[in-house]
Formats: sequence, C-alpha cells, structure tokens
Amino acid sequence: MVTATFRFYDELGDFLPRERRGRDFSSPCARAATVKHMVEALGVPHTEVGLILVDGESSGFERLLEEGDRVAVYPAFSTLDVTALTRVPRLSPGEQQAPPRFVADAHLGGLARLLRMAGFDTLYDNHYGDDEIVAIAADEDRVVLTRDRELLKRRAVVQGCYLHAIKPAEQFRELYDRLALAASARPFSLCLHCNLALRAVDKAFVLDALPPSVRELHDEFHTCDACRRVFWKGSHHKRMCALLDAVAGAARVTEGGAA
Repeated sequence: MVTATFRFYDELGDFLPRERRGRDFSSPCARAATVKHMVEALGVPHTEVGLILVDGESSGFERLLEEGDRVAVYPAFSTLDVTALTRVPRLSPGEQQAPPRFVADAHLGGLARLLRMAGFDTLYDNHYGDDEIVAIAADEDRVVLTRDRELLKRRAVVQGCYLHAIKPAEQFRELYDRLALAASARPFSLCLHCNLALRAVDKAFVLDALPPSVRELHDEFHTCDACRRVFWKGSHHKRMCALLDAVAGAARVTEGGAA
C-alpha cells in the first residue's frame, strides 16, 4: 500500500467531505491503484475531471500511483490554455463536432423537457434502469445526465455530466453554461413528448384539434408525425424564450461580453 496526497479544485470539491475541500489531504491507496481508481474512490466521477497533474506533470487516468505522489485534479477548463497538457477524455465546451445528444436518468424529467424545448435530442424514460442508460449512452454516443455519481463512475460511461442543481431550470442553466450549448440550440424543433422533429402544418389541417381561444389568436402551428400533437406559440413558448434569453445573457457576461 502507498500513500499519496490529493487536491481537488473548484467545483470538484463539492463531491468531497467538507473537511477535504480546498486543501491538500493524504490518502492510502490500494496496491497498483490507478489515478482513476483513487479519484473515484474519493468520490469524484471520472466524467467530471478535465485535467490531472501528478507531481506537476500532466497525467492520464491509467497512471499507477507511487509512494509520495502529489495529485492535483481539475475540472474542465474553458478559458485556460492547457493544449500542451494531457487532458483526460471527456466532453468539453466548444469541442463538439455536432450538437451533443443526451440520455437523462429517472430523476431528470424536467430537465429533459427543457432540453427538448431548446432542440437537444434527449432520451428520457422514468423506467430507465442504470444498465439501460449506460447501454444507450454507449450505443448511441450520448451524454449521460444524472445526479447519481455512482452511475458516472461506471467504466462504460465515457461522456457524462453530474448536475449539481436541484430544480430543472437551474439544471438547464448549469448544463447550458458548462457545455456552451447556445450555438447549438434549435428552440421548438423537437416534440416535447416523442423527442422527434416537428414540422410546420397549415392551420386548416389541425383546426379541429385546437381550443377555441387558440383558433382565434394563433396562425402558426407545428405537429409531430408520431404522436400527432399540435404545438403553437403559447405560454410554454414564452417561458422558454425567457429562459433562453436569460442563460444566453449569463453566458455573454461570463465570457466578458455585453449582456
């Protein structure tokens, strides 16, 4: 058994007991323990880690720890240039070649609905088990969204995000900022129920399905070919526009631009 010293930076400290946050601490390590094994044994899912330094040198997860090693663990960087260092595999802002696709666990139905409103392909079923979520993520190259850190520690999970916030709107803001989703958003392009693409439809074809007040006040409609639901710019549209404006404004302030 060897002993190494660890320091977890910024929001990674939220996964640790309070007495270990923001400070160095020593921990015994199992024989032949890797960096990944110890980082997760101490409570931090590998999907949350962006950079690891061992004795000041960049390191991957598979490095074997030795007696006296000093391990510094950082979350993803969005503004600090770390191109010369070995960044561990994870989903990082601005690096996606296409808009990310998500699979949300059973406790994130509200977040899944908001992501669909913003146009992000998000699978959700209240009956999904952990094994099914992991399999879907692997088979379809999706990002796992969860508040279950043990789910994110599974080796088969390559891309994942732990949501610190409790309320759906706050979770949406957290994810929107963390993955820089503004440029990929396509609001009101997906069915909130089926997660499939909506298409514009002439009012005459859906007239019988509309409440009287909607017939009088609206002329623009979209429908889902799977569930046949009809959508228009009602209260959900206004709330989502307000939320998107808020998170986009916050992102501009964070990046140093004008809100």
